[in-house]
Amino acid sequence: MPELSLILVLLVLLFGSYVQAVAGFALGMIAVAVIGGLRLLDIPTLAAVVSFLSMLNSALSLRGHVHEIHRPIFFWLGLGIVPGLLLGYSMLLYLNASHLWLLELCLGVFITAGGLSMSVRPRSWSHVSRGPFTWSMGIVGGALGGLFSASGPLLGWFAYSQPLSVAIIRATLLGYFFLTTSARTVIVFFEGSLTDSVLLYAALGAPAVVLGAWLGRRFPPLVSEEALKRGVFVGLLLMGIWICATALTTGLGLDFL
Repeated sequence: MPELSLILVLLVLLFGSYVQAVAGFALGMIAVAVIGGLRLLDIPTLAAVVSFLSMLNSALSLRGHVHEIHRPIFFWLGLGIVPGLLLGYSMLLYLNASHLWLLELCLGVFITAGGLSMSVRPRSWSHVSRGPFTWSMGIVGGALGGLFSASGPLLGWFAYSQPLSVAIIRATLLGYFFLTTSARTVIVFFEGSLTDSVLLYAALGAPAVVLGAWLGRRFPPLVSEEALKRGVFVGLLLMGIWICATALTTGLGLDFL
């Protein structure tokens, strides 16, 4: 990878780690949107790297806040992780091997939908979600985690709809992401795709993620959390539309983009 591209990757990881430390999610989505959209890394490698780094970010951001995790929600989400991850990862391997443009189109749709979801402020529900519904959200979130190692938009919407304090929501999300990325890394290892490239980029990105998590804990943004999310939303929306357009032109055999 050229030095300029590597610097860009590290800056994206630094920013994504900072946002996740502040809001509880978005590292994976920001990383796959920018790094995947610019094709700096192929999607399977990128997703494996993001799993490592999101796991590190979640662990660092959770320090001193583990007791704030909402245990019933965390338990039911956790039950849905493994079947969801296996489904999503199987789809990733299949599409990457035979329909790469379709995989990129799915990435574009996911990023666009994720960006749009950040523009909507969830209404707090009257009661905490029951087990079966929370379990189903865990499966869908796990499937997105298996595909792109980024289930933040869906789980962020779900978590911020709960009638709970922001501190509990953030801690629960971080705990879920730590569990998801850990499980995904184990699956990738046993599948045989934990390559030297994945380990190299994870090692190079780790200092940026550590720094981003530290900055997020020590120096909250000068703008409000809502303003920060709104700025990220605009960037993700534009990147998602661009990824969709380029994927469609490739799939249709066009060359004008």
